[in-house]
Amino acid sequence: MTITRRNLMTGVAIATSVAVLTACAPSSTNTTTSHGDKATLSFVAYSVPKAADGAVQKAFAETNPGKGVTWKQSYGASGDQSRAVVGGLKADVVHFSLAPDITRLVDEGLVDKSWDQNDHQGILSTSVVAIVVRKGNPKNIQSFADLAKPGVGIVTPNPGSSGSARWNILAAYQSVIASGGSEADAEAYLEKLFANVKALPGSGRDATTAFQGGTGDVLLSYENEAIFARQSGEAVDYVVPKQNLLIENPAAVTTNAAPAAKEFLDFAIGAEGQGIYAKYGFRPVASVQGVDVGTVKGANDPADPYPRIDELFTIDETFGGWEAVNTKFFDEKSGVITRIIAESGQS
Repeated sequence: MTITRRNLMTGVAIATSVAVLTACAPSSTNTTTSHGDKATLSFVAYSVPKAADGAVQKAFAETNPGKGVTWKQSYGASGDQSRAVVGGLKADVVHFSLAPDITRLVDEGLVDKSWDQNDHQGILSTSVVAIVVRKGNPKNIQSFADLAKPGVGIVTPNPGSSGSARWNILAAYQSVIASGGSEADAEAYLEKLFANVKALPGSGRDATTAFQGGTGDVLLSYENEAIFARQSGEAVDYVVPKQNLLIENPAAVTTNAAPAAKEFLDFAIGAEGQGIYAKYGFRPVASVQGVDVGTVKGANDPADPYPRIDELFTIDETFGGWEAVNTKFFDEKSGVITRIIAESGQS
């Protein structure tokens, strides 16, 4: 089947074709074994893409390299998962929210330093920030600016453990700068935003669960998480701000991984793998050609699920890279956002 998709950066329509499979994710554990011509690989990831990762794993099992491969998995907050691997949690493939969570493994000799030296720069899945609201959007939330209004209860993950939280907050901060505000204006805006925070869960998925349980009026999350919530039957709506941040989720194999781990990652970043991620709400990685997006259940417009962003910020071009971001915003002692959260009384 041939359809069109729009490039994430340009909005240009591209004709593509590929088969798409779906499946539920396997159960979670954390040990790797091999026997005969089969391998059991350990997959360690941040919490949000569990269903999508599982569907890609099932599709990989239908290929020659994937025959006989089974998976043992561990999912949780991205930073916590990265630290767990450093602490001894077995991993053959890692899929995290932020590049620094893989850099930590590189520094420990657990992932090769060339992990991102490829045409997709080590990125496996992408998205943008979404504002998830109650059905019908009763608070009439249309933009990041609306989150600072009195009486808006917000759920967002904790940036101390969650990669999702860092993407969310940086997008909101930069929206003020992009609208002509100063850094002082952006900090003042975040102070108002965090004054409205009702829950600061440990991971992106935990934040979704809290919102689904009735906490708050707004959930700051990934676009893919909003789409997946609707696919799962949740009665929510979502807004994708036209000033937004490109979310790039990296993946890598570990230095001692079985060969099948690299073959899986090659499959996952290929057209078929990216088509599966697209069905679960992730925008295809821009460098991958031939991806079939098709109709995406749960999207605002299932036939055009990934609308063009008018002004798309990036970590490298807008903020100067993750090292600069973490120093300026998230340093434990002097970070701008660390200070704002502490002063808000959140933890």
